[in-house]
Amino acid sequence: MKLLLDRISLAFIAVTSAYVGIFAYFAPRTWFDTFPGFGLRWLPQLGPYNEHFAKDVGAAYLAFTALSLMALAHTRKQAVVPLAGAALLVFNTLHFVYHLTMLHMYAPLDRALNVVLLGLLVVMSVILVIPAGAVTDRRSTSST
Repeated sequence: MKLLLDRISLAFIAVTSAYVGIFAYFAPRTWFDTFPGFGLRWLPQLGPYNEHFAKDVGAAYLAFTALSLMALAHTRKQAVVPLAGAALLVFNTLHFVYHLTMLHMYAPLDRALNVVLLGLLVVMSVILVIPAGAVTDRRSTSST
């Protein structure tokens, strides 16, 4: 069960990080003006466009993509997943907390999406740092 949760979490983080990273790094102005896409715009409210900042965000997210994919490829190695999880947890928690302080700048749908999506990334990062023995399969404990 833990292995499956780790794989789902790493895959989700890798995909979302790749989306942000590719978008921000290779199309920084468009990313700033239109992120997250789908008719929503979350960045212009936070301050003026800065190409250096946008490309740095893209580079960081591409690094998270690489970290997540490498951990996904090595989920059976004991130390790999918790190490990746710890790095992702630091970033995702700090990112989430910052955005909680900025919710007043958004419409209700955008507020909800920020809380749900960024909160989900924190939860998935927590899953990665939980030791494998802490998550037990109900079938193995109910038969004893």
